Amino acid sequence: MKIKGNIVDVLNRRIFKGEITFENGKIISLIELQHNVESFIIPGFVDAHIHIESSMLVPSEFARLAVMHGTVATVSDPHEIANVLGVKGVEFMIENGKKVPFKFNFGAPSCVPATNFESAGAIIDSDDIKALLENPDIKYLTEMMNYPGVLFDDVEVMKKIAWAKHFNKPIDGHAPGLRGNDVTKYINAGISTDHECFTYEEALEKLQKGMKILIREGSAAKNFEALIDLLPEYYENMMFCCDDKHPDDLMLNHINKLCARAVSKGIDVFKVLKAACVNPVKHYNLDVGLLEVGDHADFIIVEDLKDFTTIQTYINGNLVFGEGQSLLKPISFQNLNNFNCNKKAIADFRVTSSAKKIRVIEALEGQLVTNQLIEETTIQDENLISNIEKDILKMTVVNRYQNQKPAIAFIKNFGLKEGAIASSVGHDSHNIIAVGVDDEAICKAVNLIIENKGGICAVSNTNEKMVPLPVAGIMSDKDGLTVGKLYAELDAMAKQLGSKLNAPYMTLSFMALLVIPSLKLSDKGLFDGTNFKFTSLTHY
Repeated sequence: MKIKGNIVDVLNRRIFKGEITFENGKIISLIELQHNVESFIIPGFVDAHIHIESSMLVPSEFARLAVMHGTVATVSDPHEIANVLGVKGVEFMIENGKKVPFKFNFGAPSCVPATNFESAGAIIDSDDIKALLENPDIKYLTEMMNYPGVLFDDVEVMKKIAWAKHFNKPIDGHAPGLRGNDVTKYINAGISTDHECFTYEEALEKLQKGMKILIREGSAAKNFEALIDLLPEYYENMMFCCDDKHPDDLMLNHINKLCARAVSKGIDVFKVLKAACVNPVKHYNLDVGLLEVGDHADFIIVEDLKDFTTIQTYINGNLVFGEGQSLLKPISFQNLNNFNCNKKAIADFRVTSSAKKIRVIEALEGQLVTNQLIEETTIQDENLISNIEKDILKMTVVNRYQNQKPAIAFIKNFGLKEGAIASSVGHDSHNIIAVGVDDEAICKAVNLIIENKGGICAVSNTNEKMVPLPVAGIMSDKDGLTVGKLYAELDAMAKQLGSKLNAPYMTLSFMALLVIPSLKLSDKGLFDGTNFKFTSLTHY
């Protein structure tokens, strides 16, 4: 088969009018032409770090949306499903992904559970890591979130890192805010990337010390503006990623959008495409073509090198997107889950106290980090309750793997004036997490999740809306367009209830992520992520 266009040779920094010939999935010739051609042919985009599960879609459905935006491959960390189902969950993702011609590249989850301060559904130890890394389908050791374990030479953590080195597979990092001697030791342990930088200075230090930095722009965490000015100088060692992207966002754009934003800032297009297409392939040794003779025929046709609007997407020579339609077919599969708790009573969410002040989590727009506030309590019938006027709302994390008393905290910036929202997508152990204006609404939302054995929901005084997630309690068994539409409706309801957050459900899901400072809530209690220990809700 032959395709004509302006061929963008990123590796050699040139654009020429040409024709690509490919057979049996491989490029067999590239020739230059004299006559004019309109569209541009570029290597396919690669998301250098993403949790497929956060799209609420199984891999095969994620692929059906991603190819619409010119994405041909992902570097995928399956630790969300691994925290629910262990190695069996990782195997599910690999096998489902293989059923479509999209290049998923899964890693061995390094932190299951993410910490010992929460209840997960599974454990993946260093022996499991060894077995996973032996599998050629496993390309790397995923983000080492337990950076204290690295800094203090935890035996099990160091064994996992040693196995990755043994198999000569890259090790991903996750060290938000880590600086100075600590980050030097972290890097020297063999950890090669970080996608958690949220300031220019932090990313610059890590780059200068030899780390590769991923510019992340997801549904909740948005670090593009903070880091993009580093790209012109450090483009050899930078990549783009989304990390976590909800289905409604994935319907609209993917890595193509980040390229367009970067070019609009005047950054050289070859440097942008090096980060978006080439660097992930080189760093992770991916089996993805880069428009060279002998490569897999993985490329996209775009209208221009400004907006990167995709006309066609090819993977292994197969046309997988064209004429505005994803050409990947839906795949049947069997649902797996792990959900074992009973419905709760309103009284389970009471906090009896006479304390004058409490610690409050301050959620920040576009960030996974939070602040710790000390605020005055609001007490009714000896029960600590939400203060809607001050936007200090009660939240809970409920163990979904066994019956335990709900953990309670308070949070600022969710903005709800009525009802509650809840989700069984709660990074990283995926217990039930909810926030609401009163105990009744919180209980109603939590029980809706339990009844459905997973999902996301919103409840008001007169209405309730639910998106069931029967696959491990974190993914839908429906097609991507349907899930994206349902999620958009639910997101709209959360905002009708008063939330001013751009992505309230994504933000909510990270309020239980203990490895990100400074104050979070696990099913076992309020956690000080700065000092890595539990702390009290009340502050006398």
